[in-house]
Amino acid sequence: MGKPVVHFEVIGRDAPKLQKFYGTLFDWNVDTSNPGGYGTITPESAGMNGGIGGGGGNPQDASYGVTFYVQVADLKATLDKAEKLGGKTLMPPTEIPGTGGVTLAAFSDPEGNRIGLTKG
Repeated sequence: MGKPVVHFEVIGRDAPKLQKFYGTLFDWNVDTSNPGGYGTITPESAGMNGGIGGGGGNPQDASYGVTFYVQVADLKATLDKAEKLGGKTLMPPTEIPGTGGVTLAAFSDPEGNRIGLTKG
């Protein structure tokens, strides 16, 4: 069996606008009760964990857009494999503060699409 897609993320300049748009469009419960105002979406609401966020910066930045996250056992080994296949590491394994140990990484595929990884 392949590695599961376990999370999606939509990032743009205006997080509240995106949160309202997707929440209303798909009847998702978007919870923003965290210090950063990041909108979390539960599997009960959307079928899998998700998030909607935003902020300043350059709209051409690789973090803007839609990213899906694949759960893997070894983040570093997966990044190394992606690079050998023509990808590029965008974010090394990074523990996200305040999440109880959630560790993420990201790479771009040979066409420049951003793909997220989470340790599982």
